[in-house]
Amino acid sequence: MSIFDMTRRNLMALTAAALVSSATAQAAKAEETIKVGVLHSLSGTMAISETTLKDVMLMLVEEQNKKGGLLGKKLEAVVVDPASNWPLFAEKARELISQHKVSAVFGAWTSVSRKSVLPVFKELNSILFYPVQYEGEESERNVFYTGAAPNQQAIPAVDYLAKEEKVERWVLAGTDYVYPRTTNKILEAYLKSKGVKAEDIMISYMPFGHSDWQTIVADIKKFGSSGKKTAVVSTINGDANVPFYKELANQGVKATDIPVVAFSVGEEELAGIDTKPLVGHLAAWNYFQSVDTPDNKAFIEKWKTFTKNAKRVSNDPMEAHVIGFNMWVKAVEKAGTTDPDKVIDSIVGIKVPNLTGGVSEMLPNHHITKPVLIGEIKEDGQFDTVWQTDDLVAGDAWSKHLEGSKDLVADWQTLKCGNYNTVTKKCGS
Repeated sequence: MSIFDMTRRNLMALTAAALVSSATAQAAKAEETIKVGVLHSLSGTMAISETTLKDVMLMLVEEQNKKGGLLGKKLEAVVVDPASNWPLFAEKARELISQHKVSAVFGAWTSVSRKSVLPVFKELNSILFYPVQYEGEESERNVFYTGAAPNQQAIPAVDYLAKEEKVERWVLAGTDYVYPRTTNKILEAYLKSKGVKAEDIMISYMPFGHSDWQTIVADIKKFGSSGKKTAVVSTINGDANVPFYKELANQGVKATDIPVVAFSVGEEELAGIDTKPLVGHLAAWNYFQSVDTPDNKAFIEKWKTFTKNAKRVSNDPMEAHVIGFNMWVKAVEKAGTTDPDKVIDSIVGIKVPNLTGGVSEMLPNHHITKPVLIGEIKEDGQFDTVWQTDDLVAGDAWSKHLEGSKDLVADWQTLKCGNYNTVTKKCGS
């Protein structure tokens, strides 16, 4: 063998050793951090609502790292963009879990995006924290619902309108997908149980990103001209809210005439439009930036400092991520591991402060306790709270107002079931 061949062989051996060493170092570095997945649309029709949730997750991870991390390791946020594309949500969820090896995922907004990723989380046995109000009718072992169920938003909002605004006719207007359709199905059944006639309920759906609201608003005005007090219950989602509210103003629909109560419009959405014509219209949430508590003031100060923007606003789904993230941290500390099965077992009963002054608890049905607030839109795009529950409300996974759901309960602690039938005493499929 020549000296040249020996030298080349030695170089190859050294190169191979270096590659192995590099791979080992990278693997070791990866093990030094606990990865947290962030699954929110940063482009497309839902970016108006979801981008800020990505930002708050980055802030929460940074804050936790300043406290020393978790289990002696630093947290690392892994951000992906499912781009308001519902099938892409599933692909990005799989990427986060399988490729990036995240310990938990915080994300999704629309119910169709949540439904898209559910099979992935069940198959790969990972954890999703879902921060947005939704239609209920679901309780999954691998999902924690930190947004409002219908009994924590939709039902109280209707009760408020009926009692305080003396509303007798109802327009249920929404974006055409699962959340508005199921929520309105629940509300329609609830209203009829309260004696509201079918002819006093108008239901309307439009696609995502819809921009021409002239006909719909004209129909709302006509429906509200019968002499009975009329209100709009809005489950319109995403950037379609901007032209909807503009058209209300264009056609002179004032809150004093036909109030609108929205379930998907918060401070972030109002930041992009002229709110003067919308003063007095309503939103139902579990948190407003204007809530005057020490915890909320401290959070807002940290948020503005983190974003380096004094004009950035906070909103309800952001608070849901704050609650969910802090619950996950406590559950991991309690379990002593990020193993999904052990975290799922340890998180039920975990309590953390919310930003409205109470303490929220993770329930056996994987929903949480929350206060309910009704707020009026002010000229500055903030909300004046006009009504609030005395106590926190426990989230119901299944509606008491739907025939196929009223006998179901969810309990992942004792019954180990998300849809246990209290009549047949059996767990559904």
